[in-house]
Amino acid sequence: MNTSLNAARRIHELDQLGSASAPVDVLVIGGGVTGTGVALDAAARGLSVVLAEKHDLAFGTSRWSSKLVHGGLRYLASGQIGIAHESAVERDILISRTAPHLVRAFPQIVPLHSRVSTANALVTRAGMLAGDALRAASGTSASTLPRSRRVTPAEVARYAPTVRVTGLRGGVLGWDGQLDDDARLVVALARTAAGHGAKILTRVTASEVTGGGAVLTDTLTGRTLDLGARIVINAAGVWAGEIAPGLGLRPSRGTHLVLSQQVLGGLSAGLMVPLPGQVGRYVFALPAPDGRVYIGLTDEDAPGPIPDEPRPAESEITFLLDTINLALATRIRREDVLGTFSGLRPLFDSGTGTTADISRRHQVITAPDGLLTIVGGKLTTYRRMAQDALDTALHNTGITAGPCRTRRLPLVGAASLAGLDTVQAPTRLLRRYGTEAPQVLAVGGSELHRPISEATELTPAELLFAVRHEGALDTGDLLDRRTRIGLDPVARATAEHTAAAMLAKGMEA
Repeated sequence: MNTSLNAARRIHELDQLGSASAPVDVLVIGGGVTGTGVALDAAARGLSVVLAEKHDLAFGTSRWSSKLVHGGLRYLASGQIGIAHESAVERDILISRTAPHLVRAFPQIVPLHSRVSTANALVTRAGMLAGDALRAASGTSASTLPRSRRVTPAEVARYAPTVRVTGLRGGVLGWDGQLDDDARLVVALARTAAGHGAKILTRVTASEVTGGGAVLTDTLTGRTLDLGARIVINAAGVWAGEIAPGLGLRPSRGTHLVLSQQVLGGLSAGLMVPLPGQVGRYVFALPAPDGRVYIGLTDEDAPGPIPDEPRPAESEITFLLDTINLALATRIRREDVLGTFSGLRPLFDSGTGTTADISRRHQVITAPDGLLTIVGGKLTTYRRMAQDALDTALHNTGITAGPCRTRRLPLVGAASLAGLDTVQAPTRLLRRYGTEAPQVLAVGGSELHRPISEATELTPAELLFAVRHEGALDTGDLLDRRTRIGLDPVARATAEHTAAAMLAKGMEA
């Protein structure tokens, strides 16, 4: 099974499509987590699949998440029990079977200061207990995700050393799932789909899209081809309305800040700070690779044209800092922020309330000509979204295919936790590559395994592996999606020369 994506494979598969006369079974438009999830589901059922992505894998919203694979605690607070249960089930599938190398158990702590009323504290504790019930109902064992519990002020300080101790009466500790890198999940999905025969084509736009096919254009060469397809699924996220006008999307912007771990004193759990005057909503501080912390998350209406890379408003940065500072002994300053990132949620407009009130349940919409669009949802539930979209398309067209296999189909690099423990590689690489970590270690000589700068643990070997096996076609792919050094603009600048060198070296092979 060949799971490697690279420039040579891309050219070969475009040539194959150009010379073919029969339609493919499934054309997927969009290379985010939902689109790659659809491609994998379809290919694993034995269908011929083409995925067209106008930029790069995980170029859009899929790389701008909080990196949480969560069990839906927030949705319980708003009474969306069905969505919460679905999230818990999908979290279990990822953490237990399909991607245990990428998703791991993650502690989250809510400090209970004097400003947090007793009633709010009780609601928080009740929510954690409900989360425990969801975990049990989804089949996740307490050995995988421990039960929540009350903790002492000293325990809060051990997890979050910079939390203000004045007025601290303890906290609540719960567990959820976390990704080191959301974009790596997308790449793993795409490569696994490729291993099952899907053609994964980045830098390819789709125009004149109907339920029977589209015109594909290779943006690197200008070459076009008219591709027929028995099923066309629009998984373009916030850009889905450009392919299927009139969908009624209402994008919501979620913004995060990037800081050094030094500012948070070695944070070892997610710090959840309740929003004043609101129940069940928090600002998070989340430890991340390369000695970083991400602080988020906003939920702002984002009307107007959809940008390729959204930017936060200064008011969002201020809001996040002001909220997280409510729990800290020393205030985080604006100049402590290394970088920011924002993503647009492709929410289906319900016509009422704020974007925070709009349901995160996904929607499958079929146009009169058969074009099917999947919107809404969230990263954690991508697999269920893909299954629902493909099941609907198969029902609509009467096409026969095998049953969905993705509940148990491991992604490239996956193994059980016991299996991963036997892989001889540093933990950092195991969390990025799983069983493929030794292949990364085997790339090149010792000079390619030294960190490329003091700002990161990233090595040239990882960049070269991304060119040869993960479909990276330019330095942006390398620095902003296959790795995340680009979240810190200063660190990114130190890596550009090495990225260009590894890109050139990889293209020679």
